[in-house]
Amino acid sequence: MHLATDISWLERAENCLIFGPSGTGKTHIAIGLARSAIERGKRAKFFSATSLVQQLQQAKLLLVLPAMLKKLDRYDLLVIDDLGYVKKSEAETSVLFELIAHRYERRSLLVTANQPFSQWNAIFADDMMTVAAVDRLVHHALIVEIHSESYRKRSAAKHSEKTKAMPEKETGLGRS
Repeated sequence: MHLATDISWLERAENCLIFGPSGTGKTHIAIGLARSAIERGKRAKFFSATSLVQQLQQAKLLLVLPAMLKKLDRYDLLVIDDLGYVKKSEAETSVLFELIAHRYERRSLLVTANQPFSQWNAIFADDMMTVAAVDRLVHHALIVEIHSESYRKRSAAKHSEKTKAMPEKETGLGRS
């Protein structure tokens, strides 16, 4: 709640990094923080990491990547959701690194990921790029680690228990 109500972290161009297992609410929190920033007069844009990387790659192929990075500077906050799903290829991670380097100490990024930093070498194409990206992201960052079980998994388990407890007529399932 503090990050949502006190947006001075955006004015200081700090980043917010949210880590945790799948289904623990990282995207939900990221959307809430972006919405709160907008309600407080800031500009924010949400991207899935794969979609953003595809757009950045296309801009690079068309030789307009610097213009796209400048266009993204209009946003006080860029949300990059599910960074761990970016493939470990030079083409994909180089444009992602360029975005991180471009925004460093200028504008804020909010990144969600399933993997801790120790596993980011599976995201970036080489160790030097991994170290450089992490270094820029964490230098001025608020790090949130979620230690919880998946909400979807818990919901599915509850639903399964309810279904098992229902009489056969209510479930529509008969014995065969």
